Amino acid sequence: MYAEVVFPFPFRNSFTYRVPGELEDSVQAGVRVVAPFGKRILTGFVISTPETCELPDKIKEIRDVLDKYPIFDENSIKFYQWIADYYLSSLGEALRNCVPAGLDVETKRKIVADTAYCFELYNEEPKKNTIKAQLLQLLSVNEITKMGFLQKTLKKKNIYSALRSLERIGAISIVDELENAKVRIKHIKHVRLAQSKDEIFNNIPLIEKRSPKQVVILLHLVSLKEESVSLAGLLKKTNTNASSVNSLAEKGLVEVFDKEVTRDYKETFEEAKENFTLTPAQQKVITSVTEKINEQKFKPYLLHGVTGSGKTQVYIELVKLALKQEKNALILVPEISLTPQMTTRLLNHFGDEVAVLHSKMSAGERFDSWRSVLSGKSRVVVGARSALFSPLKNLGLIVVDEEHDQSYKNHEMVPKYHARDAAVVLAQMNSCPVILGSATPSIESMYNAENGKYELLELKERVDNAQLPEIKLVNVNIEKKKHRMENIFSKTLLEEIKKRIEKKEGVIILQNRRGFATQVYCEDCGEIQMCSECSVPMVHHISKNILVCHYCGNSMPVPKGCTNCGSLSIKFFGTGTQRVEDELDFYFPEIRMERVDSDALNKKGKLASIFNDFKKGELDLLVGTQIVAKGLDFSKVTLVGVIAAETSLWMPDFRADERTFQLLTQVAGRAGRSKEKGEVIIQTQDHENFVLKKVVMNDYEGMYKREIGMREEMSYPPFARICLIEAKDEKEENVYGAMKDFYQILTRYSNYVTVYPPTEAIIAKIKGQYRYQILVKSSRKTDSGGAVLRKAILDSFIEFNEKSRYRNIKLYFDIDPQNIM
Repeated sequence: MYAEVVFPFPFRNSFTYRVPGELEDSVQAGVRVVAPFGKRILTGFVISTPETCELPDKIKEIRDVLDKYPIFDENSIKFYQWIADYYLSSLGEALRNCVPAGLDVETKRKIVADTAYCFELYNEEPKKNTIKAQLLQLLSVNEITKMGFLQKTLKKKNIYSALRSLERIGAISIVDELENAKVRIKHIKHVRLAQSKDEIFNNIPLIEKRSPKQVVILLHLVSLKEESVSLAGLLKKTNTNASSVNSLAEKGLVEVFDKEVTRDYKETFEEAKENFTLTPAQQKVITSVTEKINEQKFKPYLLHGVTGSGKTQVYIELVKLALKQEKNALILVPEISLTPQMTTRLLNHFGDEVAVLHSKMSAGERFDSWRSVLSGKSRVVVGARSALFSPLKNLGLIVVDEEHDQSYKNHEMVPKYHARDAAVVLAQMNSCPVILGSATPSIESMYNAENGKYELLELKERVDNAQLPEIKLVNVNIEKKKHRMENIFSKTLLEEIKKRIEKKEGVIILQNRRGFATQVYCEDCGEIQMCSECSVPMVHHISKNILVCHYCGNSMPVPKGCTNCGSLSIKFFGTGTQRVEDELDFYFPEIRMERVDSDALNKKGKLASIFNDFKKGELDLLVGTQIVAKGLDFSKVTLVGVIAAETSLWMPDFRADERTFQLLTQVAGRAGRSKEKGEVIIQTQDHENFVLKKVVMNDYEGMYKREIGMREEMSYPPFARICLIEAKDEKEENVYGAMKDFYQILTRYSNYVTVYPPTEAIIAKIKGQYRYQILVKSSRKTDSGGAVLRKAILDSFIEFNEKSRYRNIKLYFDIDPQNIM
C-alpha cells in the first residue's frame, strides 16, 4: 500500500511513501501523517492511496498517522485545490489551513557548540563581519542554540554551509530533535468509587481510626450523583491531600484515571435573548433564500441592508431553517470585534451546537472547537476568515457578514486567499445558498449583483421605526479661524459630548490611528524619528513613554534631543487614540471611558468586558480605532464623533474613496439604533469632498456610480483581474535585480496581460527587508476567470527560477489584492 502525501511547502507535486503493514488500516485520504522528508521529519496530508508505485525500492516509509478519522474528504480537497490554483500556492500550503496551529509533528534543528573552542576560533578570525565570524561569536556564548534563532539574529537564512564547515572541525554538532505537537487533547485526573456503596460502608469502620481523611473522601464520593469527580476538585472540597486518595486506590476502594475534558470557549459578553417580530422586508429576504435552502441549490445573494436593519436576525432565522433540513451553517465575521455580539446571539438560539473559531481563543480552545466540528457535535460555526476551513460537512447555508471588510483578505501567509470569494466557491461546491451581507457592499459585489451573478436583496429601513442618524461635517480649518478648536476637538463636538453625558446617553469616538502622536520630529532640522527596520515614522505611546513601530514592533525610549542634529526642539505631531483619550479626560474629568484598540485589548475577554460595561451604562464613552465601527448594536448610543475623516481618504490606493465611505458610514450607523435619534459629527479639512458629501447623504448608490465609472476608466476591479507581485530582501540591489529579471520575462506575455514596471513599494522597507512590486492586470472581457493572468505569472516564475541569478529571492503573489501599498 502506498500514500501520496503533500507538505505545507511551495512544492507543486506530491510525494509517494510506502505504508507499513501496521498502519495500513489507519492510512486513508484525508488524514495527516508523519513522514521523513530529506533529513527532516514533517507532518503531511494524504491525498490518495494508490495500490502501485513505479519505484517501490527507493521509497521511504510513513512513520505515524495522526488522525483517527479523515479531516477532509473528496469534496473538501476540490475546494483546497481551487484555493491553491487560484491563489498560486501549493496544495500543501492550502491544506495547512484545515487544521488549527500547533498540531504539527516535525524535527527542529539544534546546534550544540563547544563554546570555548568557538571563542578561540572567533578570536583567530581576521574579519569579524563574515557569516562564520558572526556565528562563532553567537555560539561561543550559547552551548545549545536553535537554527531559527541563528537565522533571525544574523538576518540570514543560508547559513548551512558555514555551520557544516564548523561541524567538520568539531566546533559544533548539528542535532535533529523530533518535536511533538504543541496542542493535545486535555486530560485531567478523575476519581470514582471502585466498589459498590455497600462494600464501601463495610470498609469504613476498618479505616476510620487510622485514616479519618480517607473516610471523608469516601463519604463525599458516595454522596455524589456523578460517576466521577476531578481529583483537584475532590481534594479542595474535602480539604485532604493526594496521598489519602492514593492509599484508597491501593486498597482497591477508589480508582484514579485520566478523563478527557473539553476546553470550551466562554463568551463573556452578555445579552438577553429577545424574540423579534420580523418586518415585512426581513420576511421577504428570508422567503427568497428559504427556497434554495429547501432545494439544496447554490445561489449567491447580496444582502444590502442599512445599518440597524436587522441583518443578524435574518441570518439567525435562516440558520434555523438550515438546521431543520438536517444541514449545517457557517457564519463568517470579519474580526473579533463582531464576534462577542454575534456569538452571544447565536448561543442564545442554538446553545451547544455553536462552535467559535477566532484568533483570540487559546490554542487549546481552538483545537477543541475544531474537534467538536469534526465530530459533528457542533453544527453552526461562527468565526473570522479561518473558520472558512473548519471541517464542517453537509453545509446548508453560508453567511459572510460585513462582506466588504478588508479583514477577509489574508495578507500574512500563503495562500493569500479572500475568504468572501472563497466562501462563494465553497457554497457552489456544497450546493447551498451563500449570503453576503453589508450596509456598504464592496464595489465588486454590487457590480456582480447588477450583472445578475448575485441576486440583490435589500433592507432599506431600520427595525423598530428607528431613524438613520443626522450626519454633520465640521471643517476644522474654518473652526480654527473662528477660534472654535480646542486642540484636536472642535467646540461643536465637545458641546455635543457634554449634552450626551448629562443625559446619560452613549458616545462613540473614532480615530483610526493607535498611539498618542503619530510622528516625532525636530523643529530645527525637520528630521522625523523613523524606525530603523521599516521606512515608517515611530509612533509615540504615552502610557509607557516610548516610541513604537506599528509594523515590526521595535520600540525605543523617547529621545531627549534630535538624533540627527542634537536639537532639543522635539515636537509631537499627529493624533492617535491615546491622545484622544487623554484630551477627553482633561475636558471631562468625571467621564467613564474606555479605549478600544489593539494596544488596549491585551487581555483575553477584555473587549467583551468593555462592551458589557458600556451596555449596562457603567461606561459613558468608547474611543477607538475601526473596531468601534463594526457591528456594535447598543441602543444607548446617540452620538458618534470622528476626529479626522481623512485618515483613510489620503491613502495612495485605488480603493481609498470606497474604504473611507464604508468606514464612516459604518461608524455613523452605531448611532440612533432605538427611539432616540442619533447624531454624527465628522471633523474634516475638506467638507466639500465628494465622498464625505455622499456619507452625509447616506448615498451609497451615488458613491457606487462614481466609483464604478472611475474603475472602468482606469481598468481596475471589477473590470480587470490584478495580481501584485512582491519581492523582499535585506539587500535592496538584490530585490530590484530579481524584480527586473521577472519583469523582463513577464513582458513576453504583454499581448495577454498588462505588466507595469517594477517600483519601490510605498512603504519601501518593513522588518529590515526592502520591498519592490510589479502590478499585472488582465481584462475581464478576455480573461473572466483569471486563468490567463495566472498562467502568464506561473510560466514566468518557472523561467525565472531556471535562468535568473536572483532566483534565491522569494517572490510573493497576491491575486486580487485589497490594497497595492
